[in-house]
Amino acid sequence: MTDRHVPLIERFRDRLPFAEGDPLVSLQEGSTPLLRAPILSEMLGATVRLKLEGANPTGSFKDRGMTCAVSAAVREGAKAVVCASTGNTAASAAAYAARAGITCAVIVPEGKIAQGKMAQTLVHGARVISLAGNFDQALTLVRELTANHPIVLVNSVNEFRIEGQKTAALEIHEDLGGELEALCIPVGNAGNITSYWRGFREMGAAPRLFGFQAEGAAPLVEGRVIEHPETVASAIRIGNPVRWEDAMAAATDSRGSIRSVSDEEILAAFRLLASREGMFCEPASAASVAGLLKYGTDGAEQIVCVLTGRGLKDPETAIAHNDGMIIQCAAETGPIEEAVLGDP
Repeated sequence: MTDRHVPLIERFRDRLPFAEGDPLVSLQEGSTPLLRAPILSEMLGATVRLKLEGANPTGSFKDRGMTCAVSAAVREGAKAVVCASTGNTAASAAAYAARAGITCAVIVPEGKIAQGKMAQTLVHGARVISLAGNFDQALTLVRELTANHPIVLVNSVNEFRIEGQKTAALEIHEDLGGELEALCIPVGNAGNITSYWRGFREMGAAPRLFGFQAEGAAPLVEGRVIEHPETVASAIRIGNPVRWEDAMAAATDSRGSIRSVSDEEILAAFRLLASREGMFCEPASAASVAGLLKYGTDGAEQIVCVLTGRGLKDPETAIAHNDGMIIQCAAETGPIEEAVLGDP
């Protein structure tokens, strides 16, 4: 039996571009849970499972690619890495750079990064540049920067990122014995859907891939660059995905599709996952479930929805869009009894 408690590169070395003796920068990422979702399964009349990528060390799927990207950078002698980010890439890059003992700089859209992600990035010691622009502008600038300076770009344009992220597909294939029929996944910069398709193909598998973008940031659905993308799901607030062609090929070749969901549908799925399934994910993650609920199973009976990041990444949205309430109460037995036992 495979030891699931080893660093991702060691576990999948035979399928990754790393040799014995290469430097390894790891936080023991990967091997995340694949959890059955009984409520969703009942609602949809199929077996639905959730791939909990928020269980990675920094709380998102980005760690899979970052262990590979930073390990490769160290192997090449790099002293610094840089990325543009809506938050998760920044947090992951900062953590892995700290582990490697190298410098990290991140460029984030001003006022568009969730506080949980900003806190992570800062505490890991990264240099944070707040850009008066959006993610797509930030990525253009860092690509120009790395073309002229000896700094390694660790966005998903980096092939090592794609190689690392494909391991999630390898895990699902292994866990389900190759029986997966459909995978639902959020789509922002489109590196993740590209990675999953690469992983499944390497295993000789071909589940249908259904990618979901937010309506206000759906360039792949609309077939055009969105100059000013807007959505409550900040992790997929991207108007010009760097892996555009790869993502479209993954959807087409797998007999799947890329479609859009509204912010209202994302938030409804977000609340359902938390209140009924006990899964607190960040809003972008809920796009995978929102899409499945909106468009149905398309005949698939074995389905996995990828939850790309944990809910504590974006506490502001969770609080602002919560159906529950906080009951103010005096420090006395009677009021406490009424608050605890009374009607909501």
